[in-house]
Amino acid sequence: MTGPEQTVPVIDLMPWLFGDAADRASVARRVDAALREWGFMLITGHHVSADTRAEIRRHVRRFFALPEQVKRRYAVTIGGRGWLPPGAEANGYAEGTPTLPDLKETFAVGADRPIGDPEFDPVWFLPNVWPAEIPELKPLVEGYLAEMRLLSDELLVLCAAALGLAPDYFTRHTTTPSYTMNINWYPPLSMLGEPEPGQYRIGPHTDFGTVTVLDRQDGVGCLQVCTPDGEWVNAPYVEGAFTINIGDLLARWTGGRWRSNRHRVLPPDPGAPDEELISLIYFYELNPDTIVEPVPGGPVAYEPVRANDYLLDKLNAITVG
Repeated sequence: MTGPEQTVPVIDLMPWLFGDAADRASVARRVDAALREWGFMLITGHHVSADTRAEIRRHVRRFFALPEQVKRRYAVTIGGRGWLPPGAEANGYAEGTPTLPDLKETFAVGADRPIGDPEFDPVWFLPNVWPAEIPELKPLVEGYLAEMRLLSDELLVLCAAALGLAPDYFTRHTTTPSYTMNINWYPPLSMLGEPEPGQYRIGPHTDFGTVTVLDRQDGVGCLQVCTPDGEWVNAPYVEGAFTINIGDLLARWTGGRWRSNRHRVLPPDPGAPDEELISLIYFYELNPDTIVEPVPGGPVAYEPVRANDYLLDKLNAITVG
């Protein structure tokens, strides 16, 4: 997407990672402005290989192309590790809006090392399930998850700088974090048939955790974000960039200074009936026992919440059936 639709700012991480104090302060100011106005930004200069992302897509496409009876061996519900079939999720319910099921399939992985807590391990630290039919997927995705965690922690350090906080203000709470990566396949219109009125590839919602790192493909049925005036606009697309947005917990931590912004993915378009897209979406969270309350000296717009409780309520809300 180009032209006037490029409203969400694009921020180069190179000056933050390798610049002097003035460079880093300049990036932090831009991040604060982006998250105050949009809750979104695009980042370049992150050093995550485009080849790795392309390889993940190539192999996961093979998984989604398997017969349904094969994929059913890996079927799970939201929060599980494996295949989320069509109709399993309706994201609009996260904001209390009844919506039809999202037009997608998902292969979900996440944090899989138990932390020794009987309350949290069965919920947030489940073993990942890898399809035997696609053995190449496991090493590729595990490597990518490691890169995403490093990048997400760096983004939280940058967020702390943007708020004038100690570098580890947020990352001291990500020593044993929960996180999930959804690999979403958006099938083409030629396969799905005409969507129902008001049905989306992903319905309008906000994310739930701290930072979301999205690697997306350009398309007609694209990501849209809500403007500060409440209008929907297409998110800009920059080849190789990640789309970053903050979730509810980080917005609550700032007392509402930053926006956990609504977004959606448009349904497949009749003008591109064969368009299929794959998105890699990494949702970073916190140690589940973290109490999230507004930072000192900032606005106090929210009551304290425990990360585990807030996230579970949201996941339950979007589960269909």
